[in-house]
Amino acid sequence: MRSPAPSELLRGLPEASAALVRRVLRCAEARQQRVYLVGGPVRDWLMARRLRDVDLTVEPRKGEGAAELAHRASAGKLQVRVHERFGTVTLQDAGAVLDLATVRSERYARDGALPTVEEGTLEEDLRRRDFSVNAMALPLSAAARACRVGIVDVTGGLEDLERRRLRILHARSFHDDPTRALRAARLAPRLGFAMSRDSRTALRAALRDGAFGGVSGERLRREWGKLFDDAAGQGLDPSRALRLLHDWHVLGALEPGLVLDPRAVTPLRRLGRALGEPPWPAGRRRAWAAGMAVWLAPHAAPLRRRALARLAVRGEIAARIADFPRRRDAWFRALERARGRGAVDARLSDCDEESLLALHASAPPAARRRIARWAAEDRGRRVPLTGDDLVGTGLKGPALGRALERLRVAWLDGSVRTRDEALVLAGELSRRGRSRS
Repeated sequence: MRSPAPSELLRGLPEASAALVRRVLRCAEARQQRVYLVGGPVRDWLMARRLRDVDLTVEPRKGEGAAELAHRASAGKLQVRVHERFGTVTLQDAGAVLDLATVRSERYARDGALPTVEEGTLEEDLRRRDFSVNAMALPLSAAARACRVGIVDVTGGLEDLERRRLRILHARSFHDDPTRALRAARLAPRLGFAMSRDSRTALRAALRDGAFGGVSGERLRREWGKLFDDAAGQGLDPSRALRLLHDWHVLGALEPGLVLDPRAVTPLRRLGRALGEPPWPAGRRRAWAAGMAVWLAPHAAPLRRRALARLAVRGEIAARIADFPRRRDAWFRALERARGRGAVDARLSDCDEESLLALHASAPPAARRRIARWAAEDRGRRVPLTGDDLVGTGLKGPALGRALERLRVAWLDGSVRTRDEALVLAGELSRRGRSRS
């Protein structure tokens, strides 16, 4: 594995992120602070993968840690958010976000609880992490490079990287933080790794001891969101992560009866492909909702509702996910009867973005083509008349709304092609309305 120079690493970052890192390092050099790149970005760099984010760790000097360094780097011009409970800081400008943390140690009051974080050493900071391949550091500042040469690896991460395996750092790692199992299920397919035998043994012990029962629904929901965010950001197949969680018996530990039903596998795979392509940019904002709708659809309605409650999904979005199978079947029947693009538009216009993604992933080929065409082409088309134009023809009240709908159908079907033709049809609709009156 190569050990890159800081300048080489910065060239591999998006310019906005590199500029933020340089800004922090300039302030660190002025006070001889030790700053390191840590965690997943080190792993990805060593694997020659594109860096998706930047995490920096700071060794405090004269009582100054990550928060003080971030404020000095900001100079009042950037947004700084301090998360005191976890010893972390976010530095943000218009084009990039940078995460910093003071080196920490942590302890867990009980299985599944959030940790109590205290100041520690770099070695302690690395040893508290989830997997060995995420527990390496690269010295960036001059003071850090003078103290440590090359990759700092105190847990055998370089060897595990070579062997392409995920290995936890101690036997009770999954007891301390059971969400590490969800992280393993995300990372393994993304990196092409497998979980080590000892780690799988430790996971079985945590499941046996009921460790997952102590994890809040909100924490589980955030990890679930990342599972589908990976699909949205990289076009990955979310069913592969769910398959691992099924095989590891994690799904049933979250809520008895939860599985990866074979009927959901192909739709989930389609969803992963769709999230990496147009015309779904808006749907990527809440890819997890579409993913949950597809994953839970084969389950019985009571189990769907219990699973959503366990994962802290509430309100209107929970109602839509729970009711998706019924609405999916109704949309399929309506699309089968629809004649013309205007009729398809009328059937899909009230479909929220997440349900539309789930519907596309679940649809048979003919319906899937119609949904994709509507999403890419027709939903953005606008009739060349407004309500004010129709008022001038004498239309008003409910008749005006019906006329707008009729004009949109005609416009999408191609029977009306110009504004003048639309005005002629509007006048005809107005005369018909007066005649009926």
